[in-house]
Amino acid sequence: MLLREDGDGVVAIGQASHAWLSGQLARAWRPRPEPFEEVCLAAEQHDVGMAQWDLAPALNAETGLPQDFLQMPLRTHLRLWHAAPARLLTQSRWAALLVSLHGTRLYELRDLERMEEADADEVRAYLAAQRVLQGRLADEVGADAATLRRLQALVFRWDAMSLLLCLGRPLFPVDGMELTDGGATLADWPFEGDSLAVRCEGRRLLGRFATEPELHAALEAAPRVELRFELRPAVRG
Repeated sequence: MLLREDGDGVVAIGQASHAWLSGQLARAWRPRPEPFEEVCLAAEQHDVGMAQWDLAPALNAETGLPQDFLQMPLRTHLRLWHAAPARLLTQSRWAALLVSLHGTRLYELRDLERMEEADADEVRAYLAAQRVLQGRLADEVGADAATLRRLQALVFRWDAMSLLLCLGRPLFPVDGMELTDGGATLADWPFEGDSLAVRCEGRRLLGRFATEPELHAALEAAPRVELRFELRPAVRG
């Protein structure tokens, strides 16, 4: 769950909707990444492990709002990321491989030395299990290490770009991307055409909630909103 500030409320954006926006970026990217459909599927589904959780998210008792993905307990987050590649195996081994690589990239950013030892051990176990899966899938699809590093970096970039648009603030650095009132500009234009329109959906929540049943009822009744963004090349001085 992503929470975008919106006046006196927030727009709750499901992880799967944010990932859909990532997929729109992937489909417009040039040069086209190959294998194209599989890479786009991975971008569109990189948060597939979160989809069910987002239907009934946990309550953040301090804010009265849903826990966003940064507030989730480590064990919950790890459990959902463990599940993500497996959910894609019946669709595409390539996509499952790239989603697994994306999950390990995210966890490799964490400083394990600053964690409680038990938590750090759980992260190490997750990383080890994913690397075994990645090795098997890479052999099955015939992917070399250089290609996988390049595609992993692309999925990470699309994720970061989508997060910047959805949240309206940077979470991971995106070189050359600047927010505007209606979207963003990019210093190095990587897309087909002179502009790119992308969109996702969310639910506008008003108020704060004391219990999870209250929160879930409010989410169910909340008006659906479409968020549209336009990307353009930066004007060179």
